[in-house]
Amino acid sequence: MDKCISEIAPIVKDYYDRLSSRSGGLTSGVRLSAPAFDEREAMRAISTILSGMISQGANVKEFEENAAQYFGTSNGIATNSGSSSNLIALLALKEHFGIEDGAEVILPATTFATVSMPVIQAGLTPVYVDVDMKSLNICPVEAQRAISERTKILMPVHTLGYPADMTQLMEIAFQHDLAVIEDCCESHGSTLHGKKTGSFGNIATFSFFVAHNMTTGEGGMIVTNDGELDLLCRSYREFGRHKNTDAGSARYYSDEVLKEYDVRYVFDRLGYNMRMTDVAAAFGIEQLKKLDKMNDTRRENASKLIQVLENKSNGFLSSTIEAEGYYHTYYTFPILLEESAPFSRREFAEFLEKHNIETRPLFAGCLPDQPAFRSSPGRNVGNLENARYLRDNMVFVGIHPGVGFQNIEYMGDIISQFINLHQ
Repeated sequence: MDKCISEIAPIVKDYYDRLSSRSGGLTSGVRLSAPAFDEREAMRAISTILSGMISQGANVKEFEENAAQYFGTSNGIATNSGSSSNLIALLALKEHFGIEDGAEVILPATTFATVSMPVIQAGLTPVYVDVDMKSLNICPVEAQRAISERTKILMPVHTLGYPADMTQLMEIAFQHDLAVIEDCCESHGSTLHGKKTGSFGNIATFSFFVAHNMTTGEGGMIVTNDGELDLLCRSYREFGRHKNTDAGSARYYSDEVLKEYDVRYVFDRLGYNMRMTDVAAAFGIEQLKKLDKMNDTRRENASKLIQVLENKSNGFLSSTIEAEGYYHTYYTFPILLEESAPFSRREFAEFLEKHNIETRPLFAGCLPDQPAFRSSPGRNVGNLENARYLRDNMVFVGIHPGVGFQNIEYMGDIISQFINLHQ
């Protein structure tokens, strides 16, 4: 195999070198996302395939350990997606803390659908609260107001890479004895006062979807400092297997029914198959090494685009501005239409799309307004005024590492053209 690898490696490297030389600073348009990888990920993945270990194996274990260390926790549990990570983490919290069916989970009204969907799938009740217009994150005052006797879990989301106010949110959770799950699916490497998102609560989740700050194609990760939650997550991830099957544990299991049964085929709970493959983990190992540098590029692009909005939008457009002590990693770049804007979000988005600048609305806009949630369990706190304004007046565009200075200039020119049409 070593000979095969040595023969393939120069060919793969040459391909990615040529690809890289062609991809910088195109002015014909801006894609919303583009995976940033090269021969290092490709060669590790090829080596893994040639080794024959393509399911969960040594790469997954290494990736879990590296991710836990990077995000500042004791344990990492790799999964097949961020959505799966949310479901597993919620089920683990539910079992660990003895949370009953129907208990309430406080979460932001403006976020992706698979924040709320796993809550419902886990037999819990989402409580939608309004978000802050500047950070796009759950508003601590509204979270406090949402608490009832049935509230058991607080689920902040670090939207588009901007850390939620975990200082206040953790105080609220402590005062009301709430478990905290951080959804970090968009905030790989973001920090609040030097502490990484994912290391504040009881448990946290990440997504490595192809569009995110780092990728395994599809994939996710759960991180926690709680050893019991770690074991529960591993069990739910893998068919509900007996949670003490780590190396060194007893080979056989016995209870009042099973006698000296192979512990590898004992199932404690109803679980799932949500494992990550070693091929995906091979990608993740290399991506994690590059994450800080890729985030730096995103932040540089965001800084330039903020200047574009300040100089060319006539005050009609704005974006999030990083507060002191916050380190924003900009999964994408949000653009908000101010109330004074003499045009609609649709008009603005369609003009950008016409000029090959991809856009999206701010995910679901306001979750309880989505068809799937209108008749599902859940309650709203207040009228969700900010969430509904964002639903109708925000788009985001790409500022990933594949976006160069010429791309930013191009976006500035297109935005300026649009604004001039509405002066």
